[in-house]
Amino acid sequence: MTARVRVVSYNIHSFKDDLGALAAVVADLAPDVLIVQEGARRFRWRQKNASLADRLRMVVGGGGLWSLGNLVLTTLRVRVLETHDVRFPLVPGHHLRGAVFATCEVPGARFVVTGSHLSTDPSIRPTQGAAWRAAIGTHDLPVIAAGDLNAEPGESTWGVVADGLHVAGMAPTHPASGPNRQIDGVFVDKRIEVTSFRVVDTPTARRASDHLPIAVDLVIPD
Repeated sequence: MTARVRVVSYNIHSFKDDLGALAAVVADLAPDVLIVQEGARRFRWRQKNASLADRLRMVVGGGGLWSLGNLVLTTLRVRVLETHDVRFPLVPGHHLRGAVFATCEVPGARFVVTGSHLSTDPSIRPTQGAAWRAAIGTHDLPVIAAGDLNAEPGESTWGVVADGLHVAGMAPTHPASGPNRQIDGVFVDKRIEVTSFRVVDTPTARRASDHLPIAVDLVIPD
């Protein structure tokens, strides 16, 4: 058996932009799983993330404070079986970073989704990318990894994360007002078939965040 799943990766810019536009973009994409960067991670983070999920007509699957703002939202089609968070080593003077992991089930397949947001400092990113990739490697189920790497293809961080995985596609995602940098990516287990990849660049998406979302359609084996 196999299952068809749509996954969207989206840096939502810490709720700073047009949330109505954000909801419209997500509603149009209709993802089964939404992997969010820059969700709420501090004061009243549970309420803020729950309110976001309600606005998007989804539910919180995992993440938040303990994953440093990385968040997994799902529809009711997806059953979240288990979640855990990873924190990368703290470098003094820099933000603490981490990743969220969620083991998911849909009729026909089980899989793991993970999201992260790596440092803007090029001296720190490769170590964080390696820590994330090592955590990905502990899972036997097919893994879908998505995030804001703050690095482009060809940089060492991108290669560290992509090692042994399939890059779902490539297109610029940032800044949303005129995208010319590909710093967001989706990486999938080689057992997963990617049937479509797109970066959503519309007037509504340009109002919703400073990043454009990535949407991928996948076929996941049992």
